[in-house]
Amino acid sequence: MINCIIVDDEAHAIEVLQHHIKSIPQLNLIASFTKPNEAITFLGGQPVELIFLDIHMPEISGIEFIQTVRHENYHFILTTAYREFAADGFDLDVIDYLIKPISLARFLQAVTKAQKAIANSKKSWNKGSIETDYFMVKGQIKGKMIKINLIDIDYIEGMKNYVAFHHNGIRTVALTTMKDIEGKLPEQNFIRIQKSFIVSLNKITALDGNRVILKNVSSEILIGETYRKHFLETIKKKQLL
Repeated sequence: MINCIIVDDEAHAIEVLQHHIKSIPQLNLIASFTKPNEAITFLGGQPVELIFLDIHMPEISGIEFIQTVRHENYHFILTTAYREFAADGFDLDVIDYLIKPISLARFLQAVTKAQKAIANSKKSWNKGSIETDYFMVKGQIKGKMIKINLIDIDYIEGMKNYVAFHHNGIRTVALTTMKDIEGKLPEQNFIRIQKSFIVSLNKITALDGNRVILKNVSSEILIGETYRKHFLETIKKKQLL
């Protein structure tokens, strides 16, 4: 299932896209916006993968919208009534552009491209070695990006619309969700043990009843009941006795 949103200042254009999206079971429409600034605010706390975006809007153009959020892992399909604007979108590596009025057949072509691109994007996160893979997250200073090596992560803590990476004795906060982060972490190295906690399997030094003890981390983390069975099954594969 691909979570998507629509951003278009024309209500009729939104209705057409909503109709097309309903015909594709693999798409999950989370929200639609006529004001791009509201969509940008919304994206801060939602696991969105695909954005259907109008290019020509009065407040913020589609191109400006992409430039604002392009550091995130979003995929874009541009929609426009003006063919001459399409080339600008391809300079920003969008999936496709659709000329209005948009037929269902042409819409399906674009969505098929998006499905392949999103699948390849997810694979690329899992192909890399944990020794060399990393995240780039926005720092608290505007324009600053912080590199977090996966091998250095002890655990990740969820805090509503934010997550905190605990790595090498440092705590780095990023504007994203646990669900989004969990989908990008290699399953063989990280596991969710509670609604608000993902831990590095490499950093676990012991289990004490219902508590996980991590290397160089003073606090212990309780295993949530929802995640207990999967966690114990994973650990059991490495158990000698």
